[in-house]
Amino acid sequence: MELKVGVIGTGAIGKEHITRLTNKLSGAKVVAVTDVNEGSAKEAAALCGARVEKSDKDVINASDVDAVIVTSWGPAHAASVLAAIEAGKPVFCEKPLATTAADCKKIVDAEIARGKKLVQVGYMRRYDKGYLQLKEILDSGKVGAPLMIHCTHRNPSVDASYITSMAVSDTAVHEIDVLHWLTGEQYKSAQVLFPKSTSLTHSKLKDPQIMILTTESGIVINLEVFVNCQFGYDIQCEVVCEKASIKMPDPLFPSIKMDAEYSTAIETSWKRRFIDAYDVELQDWINAAKAGGAAGPTAWDGYLVGLGSDALVKAQETGKVEPVNAGPCPSFYR
Repeated sequence: MELKVGVIGTGAIGKEHITRLTNKLSGAKVVAVTDVNEGSAKEAAALCGARVEKSDKDVINASDVDAVIVTSWGPAHAASVLAAIEAGKPVFCEKPLATTAADCKKIVDAEIARGKKLVQVGYMRRYDKGYLQLKEILDSGKVGAPLMIHCTHRNPSVDASYITSMAVSDTAVHEIDVLHWLTGEQYKSAQVLFPKSTSLTHSKLKDPQIMILTTESGIVINLEVFVNCQFGYDIQCEVVCEKASIKMPDPLFPSIKMDAEYSTAIETSWKRRFIDAYDVELQDWINAAKAGGAAGPTAWDGYLVGLGSDALVKAQETGKVEPVNAGPCPSFYR
């Protein structure tokens, strides 16, 4: 059976996912697309031979659409995901699930009321080989309990529209999700420290930042977010456990000896760094959606990211340790 997919939002990531489904992955066909920019929608439709619909509701309610991908502007995500749940159709939503924790909770409540998991959130790092290797070692129990986690999320540069809060909403959200997944724990507090700023930033962006998250059992996570580091796209994660320290491997590049120098390249693009994870993530979604359900990060996971993000943004403003109050995970998501 071929899964017939409707895509809502045909910007850069929307077109990339359409290309994946059309040319790289198996079991799915994009049949309908929509975007507020009609020209963009027509360009996307041409990539896959789909038709253009006027609105997200038209895509969701189309009789030939089995499942939906939401890659629109973040503030529009919640309405589209809620409509897909109402229609009983599996939905893959790129991050964030919604731009507020309150809207994420509405999605959680709607899905529970529907009685079936239909939502997968696009936190692709759970499908990255390095993180999967970390997870396998931690779950084995041979290294003991995790005590501390040290992370970096460095980007070569950002444009002038990137502001202080986006270090959380656009950048740290990936760590907020994947570290919750690695540890199997929810967060209880958040804090942000501001070191000396780089001269390469601007007045509305404090860069770098140190974000500190503490989990329910007391694991302390420190995350360096530095989005004007200049030298590359550098994602690091080290988990310090009772019996061992586990460091995620860097992407492999050849080492070169030349002109009296020994060098190894550093990745500069987030797209290339996680391209394989995007492929595996969407194939997993296709397979689950064909069975009428969802895989991967859930709506509850999206809600936890929303809570953690809200707390970190508040901590940026207050300078205080802010609480994260998720409450117990519903049995529906365990």
